[in-house]
Amino acid sequence: MLMLMLMLLLLLDGGGAGRLHSLRRFYGCNRTLCDLWVDAAFYFISFFYYCRIVLAPLTRCRSYHTIPQPSHAALYYAQRTTRGGLLIAEATGINETSNGYPHTPGIWTQEQMEAWKPIVKAVHDKGGVFFCQIWHVGRVSHASYQPNGAAPVSSSSQTCTSDKIYLPQADGAVECSTPRPLEIHEIAEYVDDFRKAARNAIEAGFDGVEIHGAHGFLIDQFLKDGINDRSDKYGGSMENRARFLVEIVEAVTEEIGADRVGVKLSPFSHSYGATDSDATGLSVFLAETLNRYNLLYLMGVEASGCGDEESAESLWPMRKAFKGTFFIGASAGAEEGHEAVRNGKADMVVYGRLFLANPDLVKRFALNAPLNDYNRDTFYSQDPVVGYTDYPFLEDVESQRLDATKYTPLNTKIAEFCSRATVL
Repeated sequence: MLMLMLMLLLLLDGGGAGRLHSLRRFYGCNRTLCDLWVDAAFYFISFFYYCRIVLAPLTRCRSYHTIPQPSHAALYYAQRTTRGGLLIAEATGINETSNGYPHTPGIWTQEQMEAWKPIVKAVHDKGGVFFCQIWHVGRVSHASYQPNGAAPVSSSSQTCTSDKIYLPQADGAVECSTPRPLEIHEIAEYVDDFRKAARNAIEAGFDGVEIHGAHGFLIDQFLKDGINDRSDKYGGSMENRARFLVEIVEAVTEEIGADRVGVKLSPFSHSYGATDSDATGLSVFLAETLNRYNLLYLMGVEASGCGDEESAESLWPMRKAFKGTFFIGASAGAEEGHEAVRNGKADMVVYGRLFLANPDLVKRFALNAPLNDYNRDTFYSQDPVVGYTDYPFLEDVESQRLDATKYTPLNTKIAEFCSRATVL
């Protein structure tokens, strides 16, 4: 009877049949959930239906010499964990040529994998679901990051001139080095490195991976025609420019299962000079292409906000083209996030800076409580505490007079947008 009730609830909600299928798939792939299907269903319902708020993958530059640091990273992620909530770990390199930011983590060595394990455990111990974002920065790098001082790699030889980057020890900013285009035989090796990184993430305990195809990094450098000027099978048409991403998705899903895989794309972002002459057309093409792989989710990064309007740079066409679970990453508050879910633009909303500064963001949203301000100066510093684990919880701010009844939720729907586990 309980199982029938659960199915009925899912089917009554919009798109329930598809989400019920996703629920079954998620249970099948996630070994950290309960052994009983009913318990897993409760867990997944809280994850998708009572906690639509996701911690964005945020580069924090505190993994010294590419090694994750359990001594402070475990606390950082555990602080931001809500039972049944999804967290996506900071961008994590797939191989030794991946880096372009100081002290970002990797997952290509055994030492890195072992360092991730206690961090993942800290999230699981609090009932969270934890994905590892895997990336390669491509041309957004400098020769000082590369083995033997070699040139960074990209889809082409076009240098990123829009931004400077910090040196490996964060001791100064420099222009990006001129990259060299990957040769066709090398592309297969990089695809395999993504596959290996996904396998390593699962062995480190992560529940899944997110393939970072956004913000002007290597995959995006293949997708966008403002950078990709190749004349071989990886350049020219949208199908050719998407080939690298498609090969990575195929390799990763075959290795760990599509149920464990999400993809992040930013069709309208111009980060690091990644522009496209038909961003909307590209976004729709990619969504339709990725439909073939039955991914756990697709994340699209909005140009700005979670706007309802179907503007020239809107994720609406991409969202309508994608048949699975859709995340939006945007600069938005609780009301904007709820509206994106209410109007069908997103199933989940991904928060970055607000979550960085408010480890109990889900609770604050649920109570309509005031938010901490974030400090940009500490986003990418190497301090293991300041700007990292020292943002106060609501109880700390209101320690002498906290009363949950003093905060009135914005409305009952906002409370539903947040985690039920938080307010019980």
